[in-house]
Amino acid sequence: MDLPTFWFGVVALFWLGFLFLEGFDFGVGMLLPILGDVVLDTIGPVWDANEVWLIVAAGATFAAFPAWYAALFSGAYLPLLLLLVALIGRGVAIEYRGKVDTDRWRHTWDRVLVTASWLAALCVGLIVATTALGLPLDAAGNRVGSPFAAFRPEILLGGLAIAAFALLHGTFFVTLKTEGDIRDRARRFGLRIAPVALLPVIAFPLLVQLREGHPWTWIPLAVTVIAAVSAVFRLRAVWDGQAFALLGLAVVGLVVTVFGALYPDVLPSTLDPAHSLTVHGAASAHYTLTVMTWVAGFGAPAVLVYQSWTYWVFRRRIGTS
Repeated sequence: MDLPTFWFGVVALFWLGFLFLEGFDFGVGMLLPILGDVVLDTIGPVWDANEVWLIVAAGATFAAFPAWYAALFSGAYLPLLLLLVALIGRGVAIEYRGKVDTDRWRHTWDRVLVTASWLAALCVGLIVATTALGLPLDAAGNRVGSPFAAFRPEILLGGLAIAAFALLHGTFFVTLKTEGDIRDRARRFGLRIAPVALLPVIAFPLLVQLREGHPWTWIPLAVTVIAAVSAVFRLRAVWDGQAFALLGLAVVGLVVTVFGALYPDVLPSTLDPAHSLTVHGAASAHYTLTVMTWVAGFGAPAVLVYQSWTYWVFRRRIGTS
């Protein structure tokens, strides 16, 4: 495997890590008015570390594929700006909501947290969908037309898919990390919303497959559908760990479908396929990719070990008492 293809896979892996870990963070924020304050304790020790995956995904894209980074970050400027505002709002709300012991103060920051969680998940979905389904790019890689080019109906489906996944993922995470009444209420809520929430989660990768897919990407798409449906049945059977793992497998299938269908492009042009940015055309020089590979070879295992240790230390379930 050549280095540009390798780093395309690494960027996809970073996006997968972000969607899996930050996905339930977003979902827990969405669930705050439904399940109560205790849900925030489930992500208290880990939420800020989970956001690192977005930083490394953006950083790897910038270093390994500068043309992709430039075209996507300028062409989808509005979703990216809204995402940054939402992430800042989430962080501030989580840290500030307990600084003053009044209901008004806490409820104000709770509203910020819930709104920012929904907005962040939607914007992440818009960005992923824009990458998969493309922008109106000219021969120079510049966006043609309105700044709202990243808000087409099929792109909005991607935003809805990630937001629905995050809500369901957060619900499954709460059932895994809590006990007693909160766990039972989370399970009932998850089973109630699952039939609706899974529709965009399945429809979006199916749309990408039908438009851009290869024969082999039907396999991860099938994995997405089977794992997502099985997760709901496992939740109904009160197998929380299996349900959470299967929903995680579903997002693995989704990411593999989307990025697999995208390859060898990194950002398709909706004006002319000849203007699409490709893996090899958008990549940095061989020397840059070689240095990045050595750095990642030492740095990535350290990050994985640290995060794994953190989750192990805080593995116990949380009660309401």
